[in-house]
Amino acid sequence: MPEDDIFARQGFGQPLGSLGHAALLIVDFVRGFDDPDAFGGGNIHAAILATATLLGAVRAAGVPTAFSRIVHPAGAPPTMFQRKVPSLGALVAGSPQIEIVPELAPCAGELVIDKQAPSMFFGTSLHRWLALQQVDSLLVTGCTTSGCVRATVVDAMSLDYRCFVVEDCVGDRSLSAHAASLFDMQQKYADVCARSWALQQVAGTPGW
Repeated sequence: MPEDDIFARQGFGQPLGSLGHAALLIVDFVRGFDDPDAFGGGNIHAAILATATLLGAVRAAGVPTAFSRIVHPAGAPPTMFQRKVPSLGALVAGSPQIEIVPELAPCAGELVIDKQAPSMFFGTSLHRWLALQQVDSLLVTGCTTSGCVRATVVDAMSLDYRCFVVEDCVGDRSLSAHAASLFDMQQKYADVCARSWALQQVAGTPGW
């Protein structure tokens, strides 16, 4: 039996419906992850360019937006994340690699979160920030699909947010890992949606 049929027969992948009172999350789209010689590659740069068009519409609609970046305190003992990927130790305050890419430069009032773990939620103020704005739905973009995006989506679902992963606005250095993670998130944790759908939802939903 094909895998899709197994998941469908067991009741996975049910749709979450339309976008509610939403925020946009932009996970780790920084210079280091846009550079194939550092942490980039695959379809990450294309996802950055796609996200720039979504971000413009989100800002026009007044949708709250939060960015994340990995920033390790200089001189601190390595985290387990760094032990697994020692090169992440280069992502410290003052490094050009931690700067959010110019195509997505944050504006005043948008949240920028520094984190040391994959998820945007782990050890950060994101959940409280979203709660203060009565957000119940998340448009998720960023990189990598199989790493920090997936970790963020799993935590968001665990906190009862409806997550919508914008398919061409997430990227990974491994296209096979990207595809597998999109499939997995669609079945268990989120709706994987087209950017055109996200743009229509943002433009047509009142309340922001």
